[in-house]
Amino acid sequence: MAVEKAFRKGCLRSATIMTGARFFEHALEVVKRNPDLGVGIHFTLANGFPVLPPAEIPSLVTPAGYFHANYVEFLKLYLKGKINRTEIQAELAAQLLKARRAGLKLTHFDSHQHLHHFPGIIGIALKVAKAGKLPAMRVADTKIFDGSIDNVGQLIGRIGLGSLSKFAAHSAHTKNILTPDHFSGIVAGESVTERFLTKLIKNLEEGTTEVMLHPGTNNEILQKYCDWQHDFEAELNAVTSPKILKLLNENNIAAVNFSALSKD
Repeated sequence: MAVEKAFRKGCLRSATIMTGARFFEHALEVVKRNPDLGVGIHFTLANGFPVLPPAEIPSLVTPAGYFHANYVEFLKLYLKGKINRTEIQAELAAQLLKARRAGLKLTHFDSHQHLHHFPGIIGIALKVAKAGKLPAMRVADTKIFDGSIDNVGQLIGRIGLGSLSKFAAHSAHTKNILTPDHFSGIVAGESVTERFLTKLIKNLEEGTTEVMLHPGTNNEILQKYCDWQHDFEAELNAVTSPKILKLLNENNIAAVNFSALSKD
């Protein structure tokens, strides 16, 4: 599995887990084999499977019982008032409870397709996080010019997420939820390559920086399964690159997981 390889042979130190995913049990086995891997929960409200029975969260699911296809469809319904916020809270709480019952010691939370950044949803996510004693949160404060910009939609998306992230970070800090100082990673589809990481390391800002990754071992299988033309293999190669590992060591940069935030 890519995460295990990236952890054991590379500089990946954290991963998040989707408790409603089909391969949840397999992910648990990876965690058990690698106790020093930091594990967070990947709250999911779109493009996946709920933990609660669909009948209990009818506004969150399609007639087939799955979440709505993606964040665009979800947000269209949300903005029209057709998503029940009480159901959001119940589903997120159920996802967290499933993780706890599985014995996971969670370091933080983030969300699928960054939905926890959205006004209204961030408050619910933080309420669930505080009740579940989650100490930290991802803030996807994406840089506008990380990677190429191929169309106006990508530019608008980065500007929008960057703006929402600032509000989300402020909200988290008012609840004493920790966040990294900086965020890096390409949110518009491109991959974090060895070249990208080299540039990042050479220009790293003071403090803690989260680098968002989706490493994988087989593009053909993953692209078909995820319906996403992402270069998963390139990201795995980047975080296991001897050049990158050497560069981190030469610059005295420690690769850490989210638990390090509480020790700052």
